[in-house]
Order: sequence, then C-alpha cells, then structure tokens
Amino acid sequence: NVCRVLKNEVMQLNAPIRGIAPLRAAVRKIQTSSEQLTPLHAEYLMLCLLAKQYKAGLSVLEDDIFEVDQPKDLFLYCYYGAMIYIGLKKFRKALELLHNAVTAPMSSLNAITVEAYKKYVLVSLIQSGQVPSFPKYTSSTAQRNLKNHTQIYVDLSTCYGTGSYSDLETFIQSNAEAFQTDNNFGLVKQVLSSMYKRNIQRLTQTYLTLSLEDIASSVQLNTPKEAEMHVLRMIEDGEIHATINQKDGMVSFNEDPEQYKSSEMVEHIDSSIQRLMALSKKLTSIDQNISCDHAFLMKRVEGNVQDSTTMTSTRFRTNIFEMISTLGV
Repeated sequence: NVCRVLKNEVMQLNAPIRGIAPLRAAVRKIQTSSEQLTPLHAEYLMLCLLAKQYKAGLSVLEDDIFEVDQPKDLFLYCYYGAMIYIGLKKFRKALELLHNAVTAPMSSLNAITVEAYKKYVLVSLIQSGQVPSFPKYTSSTAQRNLKNHTQIYVDLSTCYGTGSYSDLETFIQSNAEAFQTDNNFGLVKQVLSSMYKRNIQRLTQTYLTLSLEDIASSVQLNTPKEAEMHVLRMIEDGEIHATINQKDGMVSFNEDPEQYKSSEMVEHIDSSIQRLMALSKKLTSIDQNISCDHAFLMKRVEGNVQDSTTMTSTRFRTNIFEMISTLGV
C-alpha cells in the first residue's frame, strides 16, 4: 500500500522517474526469491514505461518467474513487460510475454488480455510476417472470444498476408482512427514498414541475383536507392545474407555462412543446454509437489474419478509443462 501511494504521488507530480529506484528496491525486499512475482512488479514496470526508462525495467524482466499469487499481477506484468521490450525493439522477447498473457488460464475474458492480443498480432507481423494460431493449451474462453473483440487487427493480418504494400497502406489509412484510439498507431506503421522487409525476404527464396531496380519494382519502393538502403539494413540485422555490387547495382543472395562450430556458438549452445537442464529439474520438483498436494488430489477425485485414475505420468507432466510455459519459462 505504501508503494502504491508513492507511485500515485510521483504520477501526480508528473515525475515517474522519481519512483523507479524506490520501487525497484521494494520489489527485491518483498520477494522471497527472484522467481516470485509480486504485485509491485507491474507498478514498477508502469513507472519505467511512463518515464521511458525501458532499460531499468529489464532488472526484473530478466528473471524467470515460477510463483504467481494473483492472476491480475501476471497479466499486467506480461503486458507492461512486453511494452518495454517493444520500446527497446526486442520484438521476440515482447512476443514471449504477450503470448503468456494471451494463453494464460482464464475463466472469463479480461481487458488486459484483449489489449495484449492486439499488440500480439502487430508484433507477430513485424517479427515473422504472420500471426500464429492459438496453441492447444490456450483457454477455450480466449480462443472463442479474442478475435471477436479484435476484428480490425485480424483483418489487418489478413491484408498483410496478401503481400501488397498499397492494399495494406489503404487499409491502415481507412482505419487509422481506430488504431490511434487504441494507442497502437505507431506499431501499425512499423507493420507497414516491415512489409518491404518481408517482400525482400520472399525474393531471396526465388532468386540468386537481382538488380536493385528490380527489387524496388517488386516490393513497390520508389527508387533503387531505397531498395539498397533496405537491403543493407537487413544484411546488418542478419535477416538476409547478401552482397551488393555497387558497380552494376546487382544483389547476390547467399546461404547462411554460420557453420555452428565457432567457440562463441559452442558457448551459446552449452549455456542453452544448462538452462534447459535447470528448467527440467524445476519442472520435476513442481510435478512432485503438485502430485502430493492434498487439495489438488481431492479436486481430481471429485471432478472425475475415472480420469484421475487413468491419467498417465507422461500426460500429467505434459499438462504441468503447458501450465508452466504460460508463466514465461
């Protein structure tokens, strides 16, 4: 309560940055471990957003969360955390958090999930050019209702799939007011810009060499110079592998040069394996604790005795894994 009063005071003073350090310290004081999600996480991330101190939010976002007391805390943590990653242009990390907000267990749809799904559609288009279907562990409530509440974003995704820049631009212009009302117009413009990148990536799957003039014509850019800038940016970001011959204006598309045998790559793979092993041990521990929980066993018996007795260990562990995956593991 004291921390919430502090947050409200700094917001009234229009100085959210003054509350960041105290709330960050409070989060660590209240946590029993770095794996616990507290009600202050969302409050802290909100101040980081308002103060545009996105990197400060990473101090709590980089923790693996396993313990959640209140569902609202989880939804807000995922939503605000994703907005911070969007501000840092870390769209893959933003997608992970938005995915957790959309697929988390829920008995009724809430406004946070609806807003998270809108951004989930936009960030998915920016990052990969398509919106994944709902995984099987998504609640039936979300699967039935989310698209009905976000129809304009579903239509945007459909329009994006045609690959036509002009059609997408027309659609965005005709629905600009709705996107602005949702405070998503900035992301929508990034979706439009990503269309060039997506169409250039499609060309790499068809051609070995192509002139800058042909690239500009194919992806609806105004000049070969603009095409060159887009190709150079994509090469720098590692999104395509190509070389540009400045003399004749030709672009040669190459295979991925990574041989996966450098010392850096070996270290990366090793650290990933170590993290997976640690998560596996954590999953086993949670599995055992839930298996022995009296309240859980009683509900299983009361709900469906036959299903409880026939459920195999493999199925049980799969269900637990899917539950844990919604918490950002």
